[in-house]
Amino acid sequence: MTIEIAVHHRFAGFELDAAFRVAKPGVTALFGPSGAGKTTIANAVAGLLRPQEGRIAIDGRVVFDSSAGIDVPPRGRRIGYVFQESRLFPHMSVANNLRFGWRRAARQAGEDEFARVVDMLGLEHLLSRKPAKLSGGEKGRVALGRALLASPALLLLDEPLAALDAARKAEIFPYLEKLRDEVRLPMIYVTHSIDEVTRLADELVFVKDGRIAAQGPVFDLLPDLEFASLAGTPSYGAVFEATVSAQDDDDRLTVLASDCGDLIVPRIARPVGTRLRVRLRAEDVMIARERPREISANNILDATIASVRSDDEGHADVQLQSGHVKLVSRITRASAVRLGLAAGMPVFAIVKSVIVDLR
Repeated sequence: MTIEIAVHHRFAGFELDAAFRVAKPGVTALFGPSGAGKTTIANAVAGLLRPQEGRIAIDGRVVFDSSAGIDVPPRGRRIGYVFQESRLFPHMSVANNLRFGWRRAARQAGEDEFARVVDMLGLEHLLSRKPAKLSGGEKGRVALGRALLASPALLLLDEPLAALDAARKAEIFPYLEKLRDEVRLPMIYVTHSIDEVTRLADELVFVKDGRIAAQGPVFDLLPDLEFASLAGTPSYGAVFEATVSAQDDDDRLTVLASDCGDLIVPRIARPVGTRLRVRLRAEDVMIARERPREISANNILDATIASVRSDDEGHADVQLQSGHVKLVSRITRASAVRLGLAAGMPVFAIVKSVIVDLR
């Protein structure tokens, strides 16, 4: 499944000129600051905006081509769109909101698919309710279900968590992860939240001033110091996959095997062999020139310094290569100078905290 997007559109005081490809199922995050052009791109893909120039193809099927005069209406594009506001029909029950998308689908799924989506999103106990009786997170799940039941070839999600508070975001995140892992659809996820990118996305497309400024796998881009500089943000750290390799029942610990070595974390109730996403924030990684002894941290990784970058605020971001994983440590500039840190130097990365996203 390949999605090809090239759009050029001029507004008063703003010009969008963006082109990129989505080459596989999974979540591609359109990430960037507000006003960068992310939602405009999504609207052009959905057919809600006709670009002045461009071409959009979904799995080889051209849905827009300005030079060829092709402009398939939104309903014919087989795109499920989840807006920032859920946009549910207030007079309909949850069941009827879901069936609205299902009945209008160009390729209607069977009742078994309806039941599967309801089960996957945990909507069984909500089917008889009206939207006014739902929480923000519940409305978001219903909107996801309605989009899925339209049998889309592509799912667009435009900042679906932006209007939710922290508790409601925590409620819906597991369902978004389940959607990513169980539904073999390409998804374009519009967001300005780096935390949502690190937790959900496989591919990252960075939009800045109406242009595609960077694109690549999340695992590669986020620890890249050049990307952090381009995005104008502090380095996040590292995101990578790991596997539950052992359980220590006595000490209530879990061992995760990863490409940077084993990580010991508080007990995770998942069987051996489970694949997980791991996040190491730059602030949670310390650096030592010699292997520490008698230290409380459970995780000390062999690493090599790839690059060091200091800022005007007294920080130093150090990119590390540990096995096949790129890590980042954010320390003080004074510490980097005191340790004499330089590219190519072997060091030890001391991991203070590990964030594990359960699937």
